[in-house]
Amino acid sequence: MTTTLITGASAGLGEGFATTLAARGDTLILTARRADRLEVLAARLRATHGVSVTVIPTDLADPAAPADLTAAIAAAGLSVDLLVNNAGYGARGDFADLDGAMQTGMIDLNCRALVALSHAVLPAMIAKRAGGILNVASIAAFQPGPWMSVYYATKAFVLSFSEGLHEEVKHHGVHVSALCPGPTRTEFADVAGMADSALFQRFASDSDAVVRDGLAAIAANRAVAVSGRMNALTAGGVRFMPRGVARRLAGRLQRARQR
Repeated sequence: MTTTLITGASAGLGEGFATTLAARGDTLILTARRADRLEVLAARLRATHGVSVTVIPTDLADPAAPADLTAAIAAAGLSVDLLVNNAGYGARGDFADLDGAMQTGMIDLNCRALVALSHAVLPAMIAKRAGGILNVASIAAFQPGPWMSVYYATKAFVLSFSEGLHEEVKHHGVHVSALCPGPTRTEFADVAGMADSALFQRFASDSDAVVRDGLAAIAANRAVAVSGRMNALTAGGVRFMPRGVARRLAGRLQRARQR
């Protein structure tokens, strides 16, 4: 049986991954800040699918949290076969006007915690010559993003880190994939201030499709998986644009989302 750790599991894609993996019989470890929502989800998954679900509430933006989470997993007698690094958030607006602590916290959660958890679980996976790490990036990873500058940069880090790690460990039998969705109908959009925009309403993807694409990617050990045909075309097209053109187009898109 597979034991899967899902971060950011209380809502959105994290909840979607938990529901899908419970249906296939995985033992689950769920973490997020909101213990009440995790407990409700865990009770539903146990009742519906008869799986074991361990809830460990954690604020992964805290520098000590990944080590504390790893210790709690070990204390529960569990080991991680699949890590889904899903926790993260974004914010839109002028970099100079947005709260500084909120933006550095975004880096801590989107990047540092992801690296720390990957480092914690990887040695055992290498020793077993089995396991997987699925990192949720974004199509934002492929270009700079004015008015969401920090968020785009964190996802570029996740993409680059995942590709490098994929190459390092593929000969050890360990799978590493970066999942790159576009706008998706989840709670993330509300937090980032995107959900009410006309562009989001028109082009956002269904979260179930993103989850399916992510799990297919990690099963096949694809280094990068862009979810959705239009998103794949967008991400691919950026490769052939001058950087200046790409950043100006992204800036116009972010401004359009405010209308």
